[in-house]
Amino acid sequence: MMAQSKFAPDGLLLLLALAAPHDTAQAATGAFAAMAGSWSGGGTLTMTDEAQERLRCRASYSPDSGGDSLHLNLQCASDSYKFDVASDVVNRDGAISGSWNEASHNASGSVSGRASGNSIQATARGGNFATVLSLTTSGNRQSVTLTPQGTDVRAVSVTLAKR
Repeated sequence: MMAQSKFAPDGLLLLLALAAPHDTAQAATGAFAAMAGSWSGGGTLTMTDEAQERLRCRASYSPDSGGDSLHLNLQCASDSYKFDVASDVVNRDGAISGSWNEASHNASGSVSGRASGNSIQATARGGNFATVLSLTTSGNRQSVTLTPQGTDVRAVSVTLAKR
């Protein structure tokens, strides 16, 4: 049985899923259109005591036909944690909003933020948890940095690639 972390990583994983490829050429087909399909990658989870763990992630994205609504499933694991997050999000004129749910830990919350060009800035909240997301997309690669607030995690850094 895996220990549940105090930092509510479920919200962190949802934010990884929002690392949407978004550039000017894709804007006419919706912010999430280019996300369709499978992505995978990994990075580092750094605790406040400086301990680090390797993080591995797989995502499946299903945008609607217009590309402005998205259903996603995200699975991530480190040496100590394993999570399976489902979410539905929308983009309205650059404003991102939605909800997430992680059933195995009975956790849920909301996400809101802004998409502009090839970057997204967002905040996820759930219970006593909040984290800030900053990401940049270049082609089929996404770089994501998460900064949780008031938790035992200091930072999360992940790179995803479209499969």
